Amino acid sequence: MTAVVDQPVAAETLASARTERWPRWPLATLLVATAVLYLWNLSASGYGNTFYAAAAQAGSQSWSAWFFGSLDAQNFITVDKPPASLWVTGLSVRLFGMNSWSVMAPQALMGVAAVAALYCAVRRALPNPNHGAAAGLLGGAVLAVTPAAALMFRFNNPDALLVLLLTVAAYCLMRATMAASWRWPVLVGIVMGAAFLTK
Repeated sequence: MTAVVDQPVAAETLASARTERWPRWPLATLLVATAVLYLWNLSASGYGNTFYAAAAQAGSQSWSAWFFGSLDAQNFITVDKPPASLWVTGLSVRLFGMNSWSVMAPQALMGVAAVAALYCAVRRALPNPNHGAAAGLLGGAVLAVTPAAALMFRFNNPDALLVLLLTVAAYCLMRATMAASWRWPVLVGIVMGAAFLTK
């Protein structure tokens, strides 16, 4: 017969678990608040930049126009920027129809994702997990309420996707400096390449 002896949980283990858990609710609150800030009354801007809205509509009608970022479904003329941001809005319009929300909401959600990516990048910059989480929350909050960012993520210009991808690239670069792995530097290059396709 085997006797099982309960071992008391080490204080360090409990402290580590608390350290891992404490940022979750503040981070969730920050992301929800950012989503509300960027999505609230979003349709007030109408179709935003009608130049890119027309390209999104064309992309919802023709896969060829979607791929090349064309202004018309016949793929006669393209916009003045690379098409990556139009790929996102074109898919949104294809899925949800041509309306203000389907054109503008993807950029607002990119803003929420950029705040999350910035939090993750800054959190890893400091050796102390508590300090890193606090700094990440502060950095994310500053990005969320910066007037230029709020304007950018509530409009359908390519800048929203560009900022998101650059923030993700910064996170990947932070991971690359901490791990002896080829994966993170490669991801930096891939994400930066995608960023070049936005503007």
